[in-house]
Amino acid sequence: MKLLENKVAIITGSGRGIGAAAAKLYAAHGAKVVVTDIDPQPAEETVAAIKALGGTALAVPADVTDAGGIEELIGQTVSTYGGIDILVNNAGYTWDGMLHKMGDDQWEAMLAIHLTAPFRIIRAAVPYMREAAKKEKAETGTAKARKIINVSSTTGTRGNVGQVNYAAGKAGIIGVTKTLAKEWGAFNIQVNAVAFGFIETRLTQADEKGDFTEREGQRIKLGIPDQMRQMAFMMIPAGRAGTPDEAAGPLLFFASELANYVSGQVLEVTGGM
Repeated sequence: MKLLENKVAIITGSGRGIGAAAAKLYAAHGAKVVVTDIDPQPAEETVAAIKALGGTALAVPADVTDAGGIEELIGQTVSTYGGIDILVNNAGYTWDGMLHKMGDDQWEAMLAIHLTAPFRIIRAAVPYMREAAKKEKAETGTAKARKIINVSSTTGTRGNVGQVNYAAGKAGIIGVTKTLAKEWGAFNIQVNAVAFGFIETRLTQADEKGDFTEREGQRIKLGIPDQMRQMAFMMIPAGRAGTPDEAAGPLLFFASELANYVSGQVLEVTGGM
């Protein structure tokens, strides 16, 4: 059974990691997926993988912290597929540091990507989600279910040393989620969040193997010290990190009609922590 047949889904940050896994899973369940990433190559690679398996996908490279990037993303989605049924705000990265050593740029960068960008994307989607549902409701008495899924983190629900900026952004998006569920519930739009624990991505690789990202003219090192990785595994009852494919499952649930009466919730995906 395909859970997302003919649904149009935008997934930000879907060139790699959890986003790419979700894009492939959504496509396998019949969705028309808009893959967006700040880097064009991984976005195109994800789309190629989807199409190779018979799915439908469109790559829209975009910086979601830029108003022009958001306009391009929403515009291309609507012009290609005619609307938006599912929006997954997944794009993000980490820029760690202790509070007493943290500059304003480091603080603001995390709020920009994890909190302000989702707010602006949701606002840009208003005509194609809230207003479209309002019109449907006026014409037929009901609106079809639409979904917004915000990606948070256990750093946002519990805090984590060295990540005060990331924690603030990820806690903030939970507030957005719970508020929007109340504001848009009357239009049959369900809004939920998934707070991931330790998922194996380039953000959680051992730092000696870690990747870099370029932001605000700075080269930011991704990954965490191997000693911290091993300590984390000791605290996880499952004894290991989750995989991107395992992380994609809850995102599919919230996007599907199985979750039509689930809204304003935060699901922690942690391997038992």
